[in-house]
Amino acid sequence: MHLQKLELLNFKNYPEQALEFSPDINCLLGANGSGKTNLLDAVYYLSLTKSAFHTTDAHSIRHQEELMLIRGWFRREEATDIVQCSLQQGQRKLVMRNRKEYERLSEHVGRYPVVMIAPNDTDVIREGSEERRKFFDGILSQIDADYLQNLLRYNHALRQRNSLLKSFWEQGRVQHDLLEPFTLQLLQWGLPLLERRLAFLAEFLPLFAYHYRHLADGQEEVSIRYETNLNAGEADALMAQNLQRDLAQQRTRIGPHKDEYVFEIGGHPLKRYGSQGQQKSFLIALKLAQFDLLRDHKGFKPLLLLDDIFDKLDDKRMARLMELVSGHAFGQLFVTDARPERSARLFQGLADSEVAYFMIEEGRARQVDVQELLTEH
Repeated sequence: MHLQKLELLNFKNYPEQALEFSPDINCLLGANGSGKTNLLDAVYYLSLTKSAFHTTDAHSIRHQEELMLIRGWFRREEATDIVQCSLQQGQRKLVMRNRKEYERLSEHVGRYPVVMIAPNDTDVIREGSEERRKFFDGILSQIDADYLQNLLRYNHALRQRNSLLKSFWEQGRVQHDLLEPFTLQLLQWGLPLLERRLAFLAEFLPLFAYHYRHLADGQEEVSIRYETNLNAGEADALMAQNLQRDLAQQRTRIGPHKDEYVFEIGGHPLKRYGSQGQQKSFLIALKLAQFDLLRDHKGFKPLLLLDDIFDKLDDKRMARLMELVSGHAFGQLFVTDARPERSARLFQGLADSEVAYFMIEEGRARQVDVQELLTEH
């Protein structure tokens, strides 16, 4: 699968843009702030119907404009799909595939899988458990439509139950008949989430361990451990036992939304004991394992988006990554770089790959020849 063509209208800092891509490697080059990452985000948006960087869709509309549109042509085998995402200020987001609107956006997730490696990925290691759940939920949502539906239902029931808990606290009385249905729904949708996460981690860990050994020369033992406060055999009792504390804190304290993925190195917490280099290797191994898992489940390679990654890697990790690129481990690759000559030299020697270079300046992109980049720099 690859993205043949991309069209933008009023997306972030792009007033209007049309680009045709290589099925192999695409280098998006230009100064910081020019719009390189925004192009990656447009590709991400087409795949997952949301931005990789903003939780509010309206932030993707160009300043002082009312409407934004992203349109992409995805090619797989002999078929081409046209995907369009559009949003008008004050209205709901519209996503269409081959001119047909989706009834639910979740139906689109997973059709055109994508993996992004970006500077803010360090949040997965440094921030709280919510970031790690979000990361793994994102992978599971692309490979398992049932998981995504369960997650959406669970989160809806959780919001409703928490709203009631807050209301009961303010009123000073509890209406158990109103609360009970949402408690039952949390168990109905939550227990399958827990089971699927455990099964997923058993599949994910060998892939992750392999990539970490390759990146770090097998110097340390790394692991990911799953922790939950919900015991399937005692779920009803646990919810009942925690009701008073739920009421006091005005939120649900038991369930998959509180679970944790513990990152460890040498048997110790990575966040506290891992060096900067070890954390980088851990993070890249997570992403490469994500790529492998999506490929294995989908039967084709997902898109890989690398945002400003070359400035974040030392020579050893850069060499490991380029080994994978030159060995055609990946499918279509999109790379941003603020140093055009670096990308030109890195990819110039890949005789078996078609490489396209795009210079980006203030929200406008144009395709350029590699010799132009080497001559100018």
